[in-house]
Amino acid sequence: MKETETARIRAATHRLIASRFPPVGVFDDLAQDKDDLAVAFLLESATNDRLGTLSGRLSLLPPDEVVQGPGATLVMGAFLHADPAGGRFTDHRLGAWYASLDVDTAIAETVFHSTRRLRMSEGAFPTSIQMRALAARIDCALIDLRGQKRARADLYAPDDYAASRAFGASLRWPKSGEGINGIAYDSVRRNDGVNVCVYKPSLVRLPVNQTDHYEYRWDAKGAVSVLKLSNVEQGHNR
Repeated sequence: MKETETARIRAATHRLIASRFPPVGVFDDLAQDKDDLAVAFLLESATNDRLGTLSGRLSLLPPDEVVQGPGATLVMGAFLHADPAGGRFTDHRLGAWYASLDVDTAIAETVFHSTRRLRMSEGAFPTSIQMRALAARIDCALIDLRGQKRARADLYAPDDYAASRAFGASLRWPKSGEGINGIAYDSVRRNDGVNVCVYKPSLVRLPVNQTDHYEYRWDAKGAVSVLKLSNVEQGHNR
């Protein structure tokens, strides 16, 4: 399989983000033109840490990639509030819609990364965080890296993103022409799980639905359990 072969991915995606329970939306009901909406996001960045790096990154998106409607804040936040170090297929310039094709894989991914961040802080355990699950559909052609863990081991390194980050950046920011839509790839954190990294906000179809809420609980030794927050809590050990 060529590394630039694409596949059309038509599916619901699942993404978990840290949240207080219940969540409160910010821009879901806005109805403005694109220029006004961009200004609204910039104003919001002045007082909202979650979108604090928005002004520098917003200019990297074409005007038609500033989405609006139910869940727009959640989509734009994924692109504009990103780890300065980047992710597996993203560099420091701009985030992406990182999501999984099933919620169990999304949980496994976020449990792993949350645990790793906590272990960097002395005295982090015991602790807990609450997460909310987001669901949004995509229907687009993505670079398909599924089934290539051995052939492209450099892109699937568990903890070293240098090769995969450079790979993604070269396709997202080509020297000429338009960048790709994104990448579909196997999860490193859960067998048989599939993730997507979508590079264009417009490809994440609105509305974004907020589904279940979870609480990740780490004991004093750093062992984690996942509880679903509802009338009856359901435990999932990871």
